[in-house]
Amino acid sequence: MKKNVEKDELYEMKAVVMQALAHPIRLKIVDFLAGGEKCVCEIVEIVAGERTNISKHLSILQKADILSSRKAGLKVFYKVNMCCVSNFLSCAEEIIKYHLEKRMKMINSKH
Repeated sequence: MKKNVEKDELYEMKAVVMQALAHPIRLKIVDFLAGGEKCVCEIVEIVAGERTNISKHLSILQKADILSSRKAGLKVFYKVNMCCVSNFLSCAEEIIKYHLEKRMKMINSKH
């Protein structure tokens, strides 16, 4: 019984990470930060959004331990905590490509 509880807790924790990533802006932020640590000002510029809105997204990613931050003077810098996040996003991209290829084959077979 205890193993099932531990496994259930692990699934819950995985869901928290997935939910934190489950937004296009947050995915864009993580993808951008995969290139290394960046200042909030750079993130806002690349994401092209409102600074307060970007801050909310950064906070969600940080609460899920996907990102960490540090202050240097007046600037705040963010970085990805685990490089495996990029691998996960690449895997998701492969799933999408597979899905699109399947759809294209279905469309082409109808003609």
